[in-house]
Amino acid sequence: MDATTTATTDPCSMLHNNVDVTAKTKNDSYNVFRDSLLRYLGYANEVGESFRYQFPKLVRPSYVVAFGYCGMDALSTGYRVWNQQQQSSTTTPSKPNKQQQAIVAATFDTLVWQSLASVMIPGAIINILVKASRRAVSRSPITLPVILSKWLPTSVGLGSIPLIIHPIDNAVDYVMDNSIRMVLFDQEEKEKEI
Repeated sequence: MDATTTATTDPCSMLHNNVDVTAKTKNDSYNVFRDSLLRYLGYANEVGESFRYQFPKLVRPSYVVAFGYCGMDALSTGYRVWNQQQQSSTTTPSKPNKQQQAIVAATFDTLVWQSLASVMIPGAIINILVKASRRAVSRSPITLPVILSKWLPTSVGLGSIPLIIHPIDNAVDYVMDNSIRMVLFDQEEKEKEI
């Protein structure tokens, strides 16, 4: 996910109605899991899937790293919403139940989004691409050098990572905006109107 999509997919920005946005400082907008090199941990499983046939024992650990990244980003988002609420509660008191709901909604939204957009969907696509290119190489009518037939599918997998990331991010945003986020965040709007 890049900086342009952070504003639309960041649950903290979606929960701005419950938090005093003017209390947000420049340091609060920095997200170590999205704005630093840690972001690349979310792509660990795509790299693992690309190297599946050369180093099969590294595939599972790559998923552990990627899902660990998703969990830490979700917890970080929940903490950031909690921290913003603590800062704004000194000026505007709100109900503890609504605060807890906002924290859970932000954490859950981030966990689902990251799991789908960073791990599950890209991992499946890379797996299919590597498997298909491996099959195509093995059934090729021309005899390819061993090194090429071994590493070409891996290169296809690695080369496709930058091409699939943004379309997947946008698709997951669209699906979640029209499904789970309607339930999570529209409910808060309805309660606010009452």
